Amino acid sequence: MALLKADIYWYPRLLMNVRSKVELADIAIPSTADTMPTAALMLSGPPIEPLTRLMTYDSGKWEEFINEWVTSLGTTYKSVQRFTGAGDKGVDVAAFTDSKQLLGVWHNYQCKHYSKSLGPADAYLEIGKCLWFSFNEEFDPPSRYFFVAPRGVSTKLGLLLANKSKLKAGLYKAWEKTVSTKITSTRSVELEGDFKAYVEAFDFTIFEAAAPLKILEQHRKTPYFIQRFGGGLPARPKVNDLPETIDPHEAVYTKKLFAAYSDHSGASIQTPKDFTGLPKLRKHFNRSREAFYHSESLRVFVRDKTEPGTYESLQDEVCDAVADTCDGDHSDGLARVVAVTDKAQNLKLDAHPLSPSTFPRDLKGICHQLANDDRLDWSDDD
Repeated sequence: MALLKADIYWYPRLLMNVRSKVELADIAIPSTADTMPTAALMLSGPPIEPLTRLMTYDSGKWEEFINEWVTSLGTTYKSVQRFTGAGDKGVDVAAFTDSKQLLGVWHNYQCKHYSKSLGPADAYLEIGKCLWFSFNEEFDPPSRYFFVAPRGVSTKLGLLLANKSKLKAGLYKAWEKTVSTKITSTRSVELEGDFKAYVEAFDFTIFEAAAPLKILEQHRKTPYFIQRFGGGLPARPKVNDLPETIDPHEAVYTKKLFAAYSDHSGASIQTPKDFTGLPKLRKHFNRSREAFYHSESLRVFVRDKTEPGTYESLQDEVCDAVADTCDGDHSDGLARVVAVTDKAQNLKLDAHPLSPSTFPRDLKGICHQLANDDRLDWSDDD
């Protein structure tokens, strides 16, 4: 639209008035934290919550997570199996309560990976598979059927799962478009005849959603949680009092210590009773046993909290670090023990995942564990 002369006169003034209403302010300086930053924070930034991290997973990472999570179900069920590849007939993770497996009482965990919450259409197809293949006696219907997804289920699906009559009605309505042609690759499955009667009588209360937070809590009980989500190991419990008598599992390393004491003192030492008149050797023996039990407590502590082989890798690090000292020249067996354990307790193992939970006494005790496993010897005739 053309501007009149009067418009041309007033238009710049109008722009000036509009512009004058824009308020500007200096950029505020970000507030500082109330806590001292740690080296880990400066290196990696704030930790990401497990649930948030779970939502970032692609299908490959989700599969890895599910394989780890499944191991947590072993304490609840008699056995657990994953069905992979084509032709799984809608059975993903099957958890069995008895030896009859798919023909007994079992639960199905249907693990789906999508970039959004699991919706009704996604669930209808899986429900259809369960109905069709159980109708054809490929397996008995599971007594419980869980949908597992990184972002959980949508509000709409959650409401349907809470109202079984509406869930069934929704399935019927979506059957032709969403389900019938996707159950098998060879035929369309029509909701009619004996099959429809089977669906009508089916117990739809078995279908439910497994909350991602619950799945994470189950995963937390596995040895894989810390390595995947971080957070570190919890505080170690105190070590039990040292037993007065030598336990059978101490037989090898204590025998090697007795030989080292005999080599050092010239006396025949084969049991703790032979320390009479040798108080320093008795004290060293007691300290050695205390160190051994400390390292044993560490081994047990991390056994179910870290991946298999984590503690053994710590033993390997210690063994490699002290090997040259152990193979060196020493005046007697006791001198070799002292040199090796001193070397061990001064090791810096900051890069090892167990370093924050490991004390110098544990490192000395690992030397005796290695001796117990015949990986270290104190006397030439051992």
